[in-house]
Amino acid sequence: MLSDEPAGTTRVIEGTQSPRVETPARPRATNTLAPLQARHAELKSEHGQTRIAGGVVAKIAGMATREIPGVQSMGKSLARTFGSLRARVPGATEDDVSTQGVSVEVGERQAAIDLDIVTYYGQSIVEIAEAVRRNVIERIEGMTGLEVTEVNVNVDDLFVEGDHAEQRSPARVQ
Repeated sequence: MLSDEPAGTTRVIEGTQSPRVETPARPRATNTLAPLQARHAELKSEHGQTRIAGGVVAKIAGMATREIPGVQSMGKSLARTFGSLRARVPGATEDDVSTQGVSVEVGERQAAIDLDIVTYYGQSIVEIAEAVRRNVIERIEGMTGLEVTEVNVNVDDLFVEGDHAEQRSPARVQ
């Protein structure tokens, strides 16, 4: 989605419920982007070509996101629940957890990333999202040579210290 607004402009969108703020993303890749499983990045030179699987880009994005202080976990609530169960199963791979909450589209020279994260209550969501964006772009571009056209960060939940301990305590009335 291209707009006439300068990059980084924040726009408030009015809806039937509460208004939401939308920050325009950088323009998507000009080449056709395909889902993670369908395409590989192809980097060609006179000496041959390098193919980078979408799963590799997703793993880099997930690890780069988790490096940022303030990111408590990744994925939407149902995915986090299944992910924690999957991690406890003997023989489960770390790949299942490292790409949870990450969706990528990879073209021949470009990639677009969508991230679902949970942040800690009391910390600046704007600062965390910007730090995640910078780190993901730096890591992917540095490691793969792909141009990252956009990194969309969706904050799906807040982690509040003590909430989980209260949920585990027995009910007072039975």
